[in-house]
Amino acid sequence: MIHIQKTDPELYQAIFSELTRQRENLELIASENFTSLAVMEAQGSILTNKYAEGYPYRWSKKTGQINYKLYGRYYGGCEYIDEVERLAIERAKQLFGAEHANVQAHSGSQANMAAYFTLVQPGDTVLSLELSHGGHLTHGHPLSFSGMLYNIIHYNVNKGTEQFDYDEIEALALQHKPKMILAGASAYPRKMDFARFRAIADKVGAKFMVDMAHIAGLVAAGLHENPVPYADIVTSTTHKTLRGPRAGLVLCKDEFAKDVDAKVFPGLQGGPLMHAIAGKAVAFHEALQPEFKAYQQQVINNAQALAKALMAKGFKLVSGGTDTHLMLMDLGPEEQGGPSGKKMEEALDLAGITANKNTVPFDTRSPFVASGIRLGTPSVSTRGMGIAEMETIAELIKRVRDNHENEEYLAGMKADVRALTSQFPLYPEL
Repeated sequence: MIHIQKTDPELYQAIFSELTRQRENLELIASENFTSLAVMEAQGSILTNKYAEGYPYRWSKKTGQINYKLYGRYYGGCEYIDEVERLAIERAKQLFGAEHANVQAHSGSQANMAAYFTLVQPGDTVLSLELSHGGHLTHGHPLSFSGMLYNIIHYNVNKGTEQFDYDEIEALALQHKPKMILAGASAYPRKMDFARFRAIADKVGAKFMVDMAHIAGLVAAGLHENPVPYADIVTSTTHKTLRGPRAGLVLCKDEFAKDVDAKVFPGLQGGPLMHAIAGKAVAFHEALQPEFKAYQQQVINNAQALAKALMAKGFKLVSGGTDTHLMLMDLGPEEQGGPSGKKMEEALDLAGITANKNTVPFDTRSPFVASGIRLGTPSVSTRGMGIAEMETIAELIKRVRDNHENEEYLAGMKADVRALTSQFPLYPEL
C-alpha cells in the first residue's frame, strides 16, 4: 500500500487499522474468511481498468448453444479478459460438476435475483426458509426484492428438534403449490437433504433452487452433499467457506443457461467486475487442490469441537450442535436474565472477539436485539487453529458472558485474545 500511503494517508490509516483489527481479533463471523494473497493480488490488478460488457462467447441462434468462436463483448480489446473469464467458468464447472456457470454476479443477492427471474414470474408462490429460522433476506423478507415481487410462503424448523422436518415442508408444498422451492440458509447448522427437497418439488411441479452460499466450500471439498445434480439453479457467494473474493456465482443446468446469462447481463448488471472474476478464478483453482479438502475438514472439526466445548460450559446451541462450519448460540429469552444477542455481540467486541447477533427459532426478541449469537470457524481455521484453540475460545466466550456488563474486565481480556491470535500470524507478508 505504498502509493495509498503517499497519496491518501487518511484512507491508508483506515485500511491499516482494519488489517490490525483482523490480525489481533478472533474472527468468528460465520460468513467471513481470509482470502489468500493471490486472490487479493488478482482483485487489485490492472483488470479493474477494463470494461467487458457481454460474455466470452455468443449464444448461437441456430443451435441455441454457446459458440466460443463468436465475439460476445460490446467492447473491443477483450481477448485477454475473455481468457480470464473462461478460466473462472471452467474451474467453477469442474469444482461443482455443473453444466453451466455464470461468474459475473456481483454478489450472492444478485445471483439469487437472477435465479428468481429465470425460474419464476413476479407474483408466483415461492416456498423458502423463514429468516428468523435461519433463512436469508433474499429468501422472501418483505424489505427484499424477493418479498416485494413474490408470494412467499415460509417453512420453519421443527420446534422440538430445531431442524428441518421434511414431512412438514412437503405438507406446506402440497397445500400452497409453489412454483419454486428454495433450499438454503444463513444460520442453519445442519446438513440439508437436497434429494428430499427435489422429490418434494417434483411432487408439486415446482422448480428447485438452492442457495449454497454458506456451505459452498464444504460442497467443493465433498464434505456436504452437492446440490448441483438436484437443483435447477444453484447460487452462491464466493467468499465464506469458499475463501474467495466477495462476489456471486450462478450454476445451472444447460436448459436454463441462456436465460440465466441474459438475466445477469443485461437484465441486472452492466459491465462485469473483471478483477473480481479473476479473484474467483484464483479461488476456484485453490479449491481444486487436495489441501483445500483438508482445510474444510478442519473447519468442520473445529466447529464441532467448539460446539462441544460451549455446550460443556452450559451454553445452549440451536439443534444441539452442528454438522457444518457454523453454530447458533441461544442465550435464552429476556425473562431468564442473561444478555441479549445485541449485548453479547457488544461484549465480545470489547474483548476482541468478533461475532454477530442473530435471531434464534421462535425468538421473542426483535431482530435488532435478538436472542442468539452466530459463530463460525472458517476464519480461525484459515489461520491454522485447531481443536485445542477451540477449547480456549469456548472459555473466552464463557468469560465474556459471565462478565458481559463489566467493560473494564472485557477490555482487559483483549490481552488474552491477542496472546492467542499472535500465535497464528495473519498476512505476515503485508
